[in-house]
Amino acid sequence: MMKRIQLIVLTAIVAVTSYGFTTYRNDFFEIAKQIEIFTNLYKEVNMNYVDKVNPAELMNTAIEAMLEDLDPYTVYWNEQEIQNAKIRNSGNYTGIGADIISKSNAIVIRNIIKSSPADKAGLKIGDEIFKIGDIQVKDYNEDAGELLKGAPKSEVILELKRHTTNKKITLERGVVNIKAVPFYKLLENNTGYIVLSKFTRSASSEVSEAFQDLKRQGATQIVLDLRNNPGGLLSEAVNVSNVFIEKGTTITFTKSAIEKYNQTYTTQNKALDTNIPVAVLINENSASASEIVSGSLQDLDRAIIIGSRSFGKGLVQRPKKLNYGTQAKITISRYYTPSGRCIQALDYLDGKSIRKNKDEYTEFKTKNGRSVYDGGGVRPDIEVNEEKENELLKEIIKGNLIFDFANTYVNENEGLTLETFVMNKGVKDNFQKFIDKKNFEFETKTDQKIKELEQIAITEKFLKSIESSLVELKKSLQKEKENLLQEESETLQKLITEAIIRKLGYDEAVYNYYTQEGEVIKKALKALNNKAQYKEILGF
Repeated sequence: MMKRIQLIVLTAIVAVTSYGFTTYRNDFFEIAKQIEIFTNLYKEVNMNYVDKVNPAELMNTAIEAMLEDLDPYTVYWNEQEIQNAKIRNSGNYTGIGADIISKSNAIVIRNIIKSSPADKAGLKIGDEIFKIGDIQVKDYNEDAGELLKGAPKSEVILELKRHTTNKKITLERGVVNIKAVPFYKLLENNTGYIVLSKFTRSASSEVSEAFQDLKRQGATQIVLDLRNNPGGLLSEAVNVSNVFIEKGTTITFTKSAIEKYNQTYTTQNKALDTNIPVAVLINENSASASEIVSGSLQDLDRAIIIGSRSFGKGLVQRPKKLNYGTQAKITISRYYTPSGRCIQALDYLDGKSIRKNKDEYTEFKTKNGRSVYDGGGVRPDIEVNEEKENELLKEIIKGNLIFDFANTYVNENEGLTLETFVMNKGVKDNFQKFIDKKNFEFETKTDQKIKELEQIAITEKFLKSIESSLVELKKSLQKEKENLLQEESETLQKLITEAIIRKLGYDEAVYNYYTQEGEVIKKALKALNNKAQYKEILGF
């Protein structure tokens, strides 16, 4: 009897093992087959195409097209892109200390770090650099921004246009330290305010230092600002949460089709303070690691969340080394907050991004039994409309129109200072005139469908009979688009104000503006100061 049982078990093991091996072998054969087909095609195209082709560019196009069918976070990195990623994660690099916008004929200074090489050399936000050393930007076929990098203490001569004047500046490159916490301050009612702009390797240590300094100054409650924080290192998200969460608590866990990527991330250190009231600020640009922190603090009922729904990135990537110093950053798993929810907002199927419907969201419970939902980012406990941006406003931002207007406005108002600038209706009216002059047009999906309808009507010779209806439809659509901008009046005013203040006084001035006039911070202070409301929101 025992031998029969052993034989049955052995047969089962052999069967399962054989099935696994067969599956692996079939996958291996299919991969080898497709690679062989692709290699032959690639060779034939390079050898026989009617025009001369660049083998490297052709292969790069093939790689990017293949990865586009997956998700936007699975990407191929060349050596320079790997270096840029290291810089983003470390927060230190050798360069000039400025954010740039690359154009075909110039590099535009978008922002400047105070006391950086760019600042010391006298560069200003809005400067258009058209020559770097001996190289004209318009004649440079690669990323001209790389020309600004170089060894510490090396010099480069920049020729630029500032408003209507051309200038020549000698800049000495240096080590630039980009702080994860660029600003913190003690506000009214002993409220400590901390801005965390990215999750670099020093993020948690900088938050800890700021937090302890604010407590020494008398802080009895904290506002942690994660607005516009795109994320970064997952480990640092866990460590930042650890500032407020006791040791041994699960902050996030990951699930994957590959067993080794299924991991649970818990706090490893003693918390700095598990009782101090906390408010976390988020918006549509708070993503990834920002959502791990805000999502975990919400699930554990450790903080109230204020602002607008976060971006909704619940995917984890890991770099994989390839040949010749290149890498692939591959999505390996999904992450989940302590309650078990994944906040990923989009499904990627057949190269298309599909937003989940609200009726598909699943309900989860926080530590105290509050309802939270998956599928669409982290939803705030207190929502603030000022933090929301409709599609029209996103297009205006994408086109750098607010940035361009701020530069023009400051340049045309000589003598304007932080103390004398006042945001009023006149400034907003000037912006409207500015975008009208730029012939800005916002094309909606409805616009695109109307154009398609017109083309079909022309082909089928129906245009004459429906032309008047199309004209009325276009007028109605235009009116609706004008209403869209009006709907975003408060948010637009905030963004214009930020851009003008940043040009007049760096990011520091913008953060100070937030603390004095920001609607979201006002809501956070109100909620923290009302102890009964704070406890009620958290379910105590």
